[in-house]
Amino acid sequence: MAEIKNYTLNFGPQHPAAHGVLRLVLELDGEVIQRADPHIGLLHRATEKLAESKTYMQSLPYMDRLDYVSMMCNEHAYCLAIEKLLGIDVPVRAQYIRVMFAEITRLLNHLMWLGSHGNDCGSSTILIYTFREREDLFDMYEAASGARMHAAYFRPGGVYRDLPDTMPQFKASKVRNAKGVAELNQNRQGSLLDFIDDFSQRFPKCLEEYHTLLTDNRIWKQRTVNIGVVTPERALNMGFSGPMLRGSGIAWDLRKKQPYDVYDRLDFDIPVGKTGDVYDRYLVRMEEMKQSNRIIKQCVEWLKANPGPVITENHKVAAPSRESMKSNMEELIHHFKLFTEGFHVPAGEAYAAVEHPKGEFGIYIVSDGANKPYRLKIRPPGFAHLAALNEMATGHMIADAVSIIGTMDIVFGEIDR
Repeated sequence: MAEIKNYTLNFGPQHPAAHGVLRLVLELDGEVIQRADPHIGLLHRATEKLAESKTYMQSLPYMDRLDYVSMMCNEHAYCLAIEKLLGIDVPVRAQYIRVMFAEITRLLNHLMWLGSHGNDCGSSTILIYTFREREDLFDMYEAASGARMHAAYFRPGGVYRDLPDTMPQFKASKVRNAKGVAELNQNRQGSLLDFIDDFSQRFPKCLEEYHTLLTDNRIWKQRTVNIGVVTPERALNMGFSGPMLRGSGIAWDLRKKQPYDVYDRLDFDIPVGKTGDVYDRYLVRMEEMKQSNRIIKQCVEWLKANPGPVITENHKVAAPSRESMKSNMEELIHHFKLFTEGFHVPAGEAYAAVEHPKGEFGIYIVSDGANKPYRLKIRPPGFAHLAALNEMATGHMIADAVSIIGTMDIVFGEIDR
């Protein structure tokens, strides 16, 4: 009788569940995975190398394009690393704005993850639900920065500008009559903070809808329970962070353990799982969205009551106001020098990490005193998670590989940076 050999199968790079350009070489025995070998290098953004020939400010928009569903969180780590080297203080109002937008970004990320993970596992309905809320969150991005995705809103020393007092309005068109437009504009009559406040009141009900769709759904549980189990010890040894680590029962969150900006002034909880399977990580992220909403509410309340500056007064780092730049020669020189040459950062090295929606996102900068980094290294959370794919997928079926890639919340912009 002929000997049956294992055969290999290419999963991706164009597979809809590969979450980017992941080429996965699967060694199969029938439909059971014996080995999963992830191949990266099909995207390479060269961000770290490009940064060496750009001023610190010119590199900032590259950060948005690393993990392109967690834009402002990437900027956050980059700005914190530069501030550490410069030794500058950030105004408290700017810190609250940063934290609020970091949590809005967490919602954006987790909604994208939930919709696409659900869709990968067979529920296309959840994708439509989550994108409904993402639309409002993108409107918040747009109102603050002018861009719906790649915001470049965080700056070393604070944020680009204060929050606007008005929200953009829908206008009547061929497809929408005046009555329909009036309904859409109902929660856009006030400032951006009023709009965010309104969203944070509505969001818990949306979370309930997601739970209704998936949490006790028989098919969803069959696809996620006891799939890709990682013990707490293995999760630590493999360098997991974020929901991947907390799903295995380890309550590690940089917002609590190594607080930055104003996280130590805010009240929120850290959800942890028990089993360390795909289902636990789903529940952890769902609870994280609820906690993010709590943080956003607290930030809105504080920001409404406390006006103030939103960027450092040090004009060697941050541009002076337009008004003073046009009426004062000194400020004009500052403005000109800042946008032609950039600012010089003292020689040294710094590492700053944030609790990114996917885990610990860190920026390591080495400065030689010039206006560009000598070296920039990025510590993305997804890279360590992807390295564990073989261990998590071995012994499971091909369909479970899709579920395991989904639970990792992989985005290739940060993995192949």
